[in-house]
Amino acid sequence: MATKDFFAIFSLPRHLQLDLAALENEFYAQSRKLHPDRFAARPQAEQAAALEASSLLNDAYRTLKDPILRTQYVLSLEGVELEEQSKSATEAARVSGTEKKQLIPPELLEEVFELNMQLAEMKAVKQFGDEADPDLRRDLEAAAKTFDARMAETEREMQQLWTRWDVAVDSQDETQRESVKDALVALLNKRSYLRNLVRDVNQALE
Repeated sequence: MATKDFFAIFSLPRHLQLDLAALENEFYAQSRKLHPDRFAARPQAEQAAALEASSLLNDAYRTLKDPILRTQYVLSLEGVELEEQSKSATEAARVSGTEKKQLIPPELLEEVFELNMQLAEMKAVKQFGDEADPDLRRDLEAAAKTFDARMAETEREMQQLWTRWDVAVDSQDETQRESVKDALVALLNKRSYLRNLVRDVNQALE
C-alpha cells in the first residue's frame, strides 16, 4: 500500500459525500488481509511493512468516515491550511503563552463584541464569589441557544457545499471547484469559531 492518498487506498473519488457502509466494508476487508497473524511467519521486513500499511489504513478510515475530518483532508490535498490548523499561529501562541487568535467572521462581529463583554462580566463575578445577575445569566443562556442554532445552520450549509463539490469534481469544473473550496474554507473557520463561542458560554454558565 504505497499510496498515501486516503481516497486512493479505498479506490474512491475525492468526494465529500461517501457511501459509509461501503467504506466500512472495504476497511474491514483490507484489515483482515493485513492482520498480524497472517504475517507471523513472514520475514521481519514484511511484518513491518504490513504494520505500516495497517496503520495507514486506520488513519485513512478514521479520517474519511468523519465528514468534517474528510472535508479538512480534501482541502489539505488542495493545498489549503485552515486558520485553526495553522502551524505558524499555533507556534506563535505557544511561545507567547496565549490562546491562538481566530479571525472573527464579519457577520458575527457585533454579536461577539457584546458576548465578550458579558463573558468578562461573568468572569469577574466568579472571581469575587458574587451572585450572577439573573439578567446576565439569562442573556448568556440566550446567546448559547443562538450560537447553537448558528452551528446547526453551518451544518446545513456544509451539506449543500459537499453536493456542489462532488458535482464539480465529476464534471471537472475547475471554476466551480475553486468557488466551493473558498466557501468551504470560510464555513469551516466559521464553524470552528462558533464551536469555541459555545464552549466559552457553557463554561461561563457552569
